[in-house]
This record gives sequence, structure tokens and C-alpha cells, in this order.
Amino acid sequence: MAKVKTTFFCQNCGSQYAKWQGQCTSCKEWNTIAEEVIQKPEKSDWKTPTANSKRVSKPLLINEIDTSQEARLDMQDAEFNRVLGGGMVNGSLTLLGGEPGIGKSTLLLQIALKLEYKTLYVSGEESQKQIKMRAERINPNSNNCYILTETKTQNIFKQIEALEPDIVVIDSIQTLHSDYIESSAGSISQIKECTTELIKFAKETSTPVLLIGHITKDGHIAGPKILEHMVDTVLQFEGDRNHVFRILRANKNRFGSTNELGIYEMQGSGLREVSNPSEILISEKDGELSGNAVAATLEGLRPLMIEVQALVSTAVYGTPQRSATGFNAKRLNMLLAVLEKRAGFRLGAKDVFLNITGGITVDDPAIDLAVVAAILSSNEDVALQSDYCFAAEVGLSGEIRPVQRVEQRILEAEKLGFSTIFVSKYNKIALKNTVIKIQLISKIEDLVGFLV
Repeated sequence: MAKVKTTFFCQNCGSQYAKWQGQCTSCKEWNTIAEEVIQKPEKSDWKTPTANSKRVSKPLLINEIDTSQEARLDMQDAEFNRVLGGGMVNGSLTLLGGEPGIGKSTLLLQIALKLEYKTLYVSGEESQKQIKMRAERINPNSNNCYILTETKTQNIFKQIEALEPDIVVIDSIQTLHSDYIESSAGSISQIKECTTELIKFAKETSTPVLLIGHITKDGHIAGPKILEHMVDTVLQFEGDRNHVFRILRANKNRFGSTNELGIYEMQGSGLREVSNPSEILISEKDGELSGNAVAATLEGLRPLMIEVQALVSTAVYGTPQRSATGFNAKRLNMLLAVLEKRAGFRLGAKDVFLNITGGITVDDPAIDLAVVAAILSSNEDVALQSDYCFAAEVGLSGEIRPVQRVEQRILEAEKLGFSTIFVSKYNKIALKNTVIKIQLISKIEDLVGFLV
């Protein structure tokens, strides 16, 4: 009988130690190091599904490698395809993380039910009857989706070998355990071993695998950081459970851009794709209100029109408050300093609150001008015209700086019915005969002259 070996892992970052110690020297966290069994059995009765297809790999000249046949799999979901970069790549491993109850399982289940490919949905958290009840609410008719409730990887691979699915969904990686590791499910060593087995299966059979991952209270994916390094794509499903909109982002993507954004609306029948997010990010108002401005921003290749709300009021408690939701608070302080220094507005003794509507977070510098316009509107209590929008960066000297792909922003604003867009005069714009008026400004003082 093999001798059992143990070692110590940090449950926060995954660092390995020969003996226990109070503090992890890598992440500086206390009381996170735990002992785990790492001895693998000498023999295993598990036959890998690719045991008969193994071949010795040999080096190839990069110019001789043929990628013409590597077509992406259409996931029957435009938003999901966009975030992945055009579809699922054969043999890829994708990790989806998000808050509990945000809709991770619902998203992948409804995709699995719509696919024309043979799909195996493996759940370690729900029974087959529970999944069936949810499936009837989302899409009651599916002839290609198979449900398996199992947590042991050896049993899962036996079923995969018999079924030979085109796509495998694992819900979730933290519930799996392997006979190769004797520690409990969800531990550092189990997550690493199970992910390694899934990667080996995906690469050798060219079968794409989708994993659902839990997150910690800090919002990071639970388990070792190496988990995110091992997989090909890391997706983050964001949103507030008290609101209907969900946002899908790519934090890592070996096969596409990480700047794309997918937006869904949670409904009783599942998640609905939102093809035109500008309509939901701009609220409908009965009358014009001060402190509201619309910015033309970009998420990847998609232009978005978002609403910026600002509230400026006299500081009641002596020390002015600066609060920003969905916007960088340090950048807000910088813009307030520019307004005070270059435009003469005394905002040092006033509270300033800023909010990006729709629950999204934006880091595009092109919304600077809209932020400044909303602050000025609230400070003077003068409503901006509802058909104005803004797309420019504000510099420290008060100059209005150009932004990239401004023509795409202008065309999106024109399509949504805006009459005027404020941009930097240093932008090179080749558009002719546009319905929307393009207002070119060079300094922040020019904006003040138009709005106040």
C-alpha cells in the first residue's frame, strides 16, 4: 500500500508549504494554510476516454500548421458569441464565475438546451429532477441535451466515453473530486487535479468544456489563482440580483478580445439577450432634469449610449463628500479640480455624487465630458437638452482631448435620435452630410458657454 503524503496549501492563493505556518508569505493572509493529502494511488481502474487516441506529439514548423478547418462553434446566443470572440473554439476550456444566484447555471443551461450539438450537462449541485424543472421553464423541448448528476471525475469520464458529446458543461468545478487526490472536494489540490484532467480531455479530443466557478466574498473566483491561468477563457457574470440586467465580461480570452460586453435581462423564462443596450441604459423621463448627461462610450466593438447622473449640493457636515458609482472616484476628483482651476467653479465646499445608470462600470475616458456636463448642470440647476450627448476626454489643463473611433460613436448617437454631439475639435472626422450636428470644442470653457 502506498505511503500517504501530505503537504500544506494556502486556501487563498494556492501557495504550497512543507509545514504549517500562521501567515502565507505570498498573499500575506493569516490562518489560511491547511494540510491536504496529495498521494495519488499507484493504480487506477479509470480508463481515460482518450486512452486509445493518444499519439506522440512532434514539433511542426509554425508555417506548416493548418488552422483553416478550426471553425468556431455557434452557441446560438449572440451575446455569448460576441464575448467569446465569435463562438466556442474546439478543445477550449472556459470558466464562468459570478455571485451566487446571479444566473450562471441558468445561462449555461439555456445555451445547452438551444444547441444543435450533443451536449452533456454535468451537475454536482442539483438533481436531475431539479434541473428538469428549470429546463421546462426555459426551453421545454431539447433533443440534444443530456443531464448527468455526478461529482467523481472518473465516473464522469466513463459517461463521456460512452456518450461522446460535442460540448461538456460542468456545474461546478468546486464540487468535483478525483480518486487521484484524497482531500475533500473544493480544496486547492482537488481543484487543480480535476481541472488538469478536464484540460487533458479537452485538448486530446478537441471537445470544448464550460466550467462554472464559485467566487469568494471578495469577488474573486474561489480556488487557486492558477485555475484562471490554466483555462483558456475566464468570463465574469455581473449584476445585482435585485435588478433585471446582467453583464457578461471576458477577463481573459486566448482566442479573442477581452473588451467585449454581453448584456442580458433576467426574465421568468430565463435570460433574454439585449441587442441594443443603449435603450435600457438611458432612462425615460417625463420632463428635463438637471444633472443628467448622455455619453457615447465603447465596449469592445460595440458603441453604447449611457446616462451619467450627478448631484451637487452644499456640504452639510463640513467635510465635502465625493462618491462615484460605476466611475473611478480618483478621476472624479481630478475632473472637479479641473473645473475649479480652469473654469472657476467653486466646488471645494460642496458634496458631489456621481452615478452611471444601469449598474455598469465604465472606464472609458471618453465619458469625461459627459461627467463634467452633468456636474455643471446640477451645480447650476439647469437641465441639459435631452438630445445632447458627449464623447471627449478632459485633460488637466482643461483642454478637450480626442478619443478613438469617434465616427462610430457619432453614428450610434445619430441612430438613436440625438441632435447634437460634443466632441474635441482635434478629432479627425471624415463623416459628411450627417443629420446629427457635430459640435467641436477645444477647451472646457467652450462647454460652459454652451451649457450655462
